Amino acid sequence: MINEILKNIQIENLNEMQNAALKATSKQVMIFSPTGSGKTVAFLLPLIQRLRKDINGVQAVIIAPSRELALQIGSVIKSMRTPFTSVAVYGGRAAMDEHRTIKSLNPTIIIGTPGRLNDHLKKGNFSTVVASNLIIDEFDKCLELGFMKEMTEVLQQLDKVEYRMLTSATQLNSEEQEREAKKDFARLNALLGGMHSYKVLNFLEDSTERDARINVYKVDSPEKDKLNTLFNLLCQLGEQQSIVFVNYRESVERTAKFLKQQGIFCEYFHGGMDQDLRERALYRFRNGSCNVFVSTDLAARGLDIEAVDNVIHYHLPLNAEAFVHRNGRTARWDKTGNAYIIVGPEETALDEWQASDFELKVGEFTVSTPKWITIYIGRGKKDKLNKVDIVGFLCKQGGLQKDEIGQIDVMAHHSYVAVARKKAKQMLSNTSGLKIKNQKTIIEISK
Repeated sequence: MINEILKNIQIENLNEMQNAALKATSKQVMIFSPTGSGKTVAFLLPLIQRLRKDINGVQAVIIAPSRELALQIGSVIKSMRTPFTSVAVYGGRAAMDEHRTIKSLNPTIIIGTPGRLNDHLKKGNFSTVVASNLIIDEFDKCLELGFMKEMTEVLQQLDKVEYRMLTSATQLNSEEQEREAKKDFARLNALLGGMHSYKVLNFLEDSTERDARINVYKVDSPEKDKLNTLFNLLCQLGEQQSIVFVNYRESVERTAKFLKQQGIFCEYFHGGMDQDLRERALYRFRNGSCNVFVSTDLAARGLDIEAVDNVIHYHLPLNAEAFVHRNGRTARWDKTGNAYIIVGPEETALDEWQASDFELKVGEFTVSTPKWITIYIGRGKKDKLNKVDIVGFLCKQGGLQKDEIGQIDVMAHHSYVAVARKKAKQMLSNTSGLKIKNQKTIIEISK
């Protein structure tokens, strides 16, 4: 089954960390590995091997600290095309809709954020009688976000668990780990039976090789307000995909508003946004409909975004750990990347970041236009629509060539498609009023 799964997710060879996780014989495993090293695949492969077709009900619970990470894990499971169904549950949408999905799908795997999992368990929306497998992904992040109460209640209800796997991109014994987080971890440790019984797979030392693939630059801003410097830098980077990290939600929106006013194609992302808006922003950045993604550190971990060329620290990271996780968004797998630290006149970049000076070009700056634009289609999986249907419709009815269609994301009731920006207007005209798979629907530029 493993070879077939790897073929489905288009991975030819597992890396050392993934192989170690797959071969681990212990029923309690901890994986420490850098951001972007493939931990999701590492914990899913041995989990899939443990699941049984002859058992009905939820056999595995996966806890994740964010909605996006829960969705990402669910997406990877679906792409593996195993006989086992999964459901992702998280805040920001109606719990009743999730309950209906759980009831209709009868999933083998449930992935969720601590609060929403606890909500479903309290209401008896799924049973833990056969739930013998537990994964806690980015477990230190769960503690950091203050989920300890919800996690405690969830874990107390998972009393049939025999196999546990915890993952993290952060060393447990980090000197920067806050005292309260250590207390919380001690409580989590007790609930999980004590860490002395865990097989620890520590691949964090391999981060040196990844760090060597990241070029770190210091960009001096002559003004305390660094927006103009950021704009000039983004113009110089052109069509490259860049994530801009800021420290506060209000600053995210202020920065994105300024960049859009200057003509930059950008999206923004933070924990205070409605889930639907967060998902749309992610789709547009992932599929190349915008070049710039402005976010808090929420995007520093758990988001699977390929081909990020640059990480830009608009606000200085709060600590070295945040710096590492932010930079982990680029130079993923064997790729190279760049990290830019914008330093104001009253700020000092830490010496340990070993940044080289970067000099901005002087003169007129041109804003780059992304190749793609995102199209919304008001039909999805529940309407029996799939990617093949969409490609066929856009080629035959919309007049597009296959290379003018980019990433396609088919959701339950709607779909997002990246199409060549220069052909979008004509495609919309060609398909106006037409049915897709014999169904009337809305086809428009995503708002």
